Amino acid sequence: MTDKPDNIVLDLLRAIHGDIAEVKTGLVELKERFGNLESQYASMSRRLDRMAGDIERIKKRLDMVEA
Repeated sequence: MTDKPDNIVLDLLRAIHGDIAEVKTGLVELKERFGNLESQYASMSRRLDRMAGDIERIKKRLDMVEA
């Protein structure tokens, strides 16, 4: 009779273990995707900064900026 409760507990622990493994896998995937987004954001930010500098130089050449 004691085997039955032990089996239930073991079954529950195995189920929990499987769920945790799925959560870990999902977390790894989310971290990878977030890393990709960070890289893309950094790249876009650098390009926007360069464009802002280019626009300022164009304004200066066209005398559109007050000294």
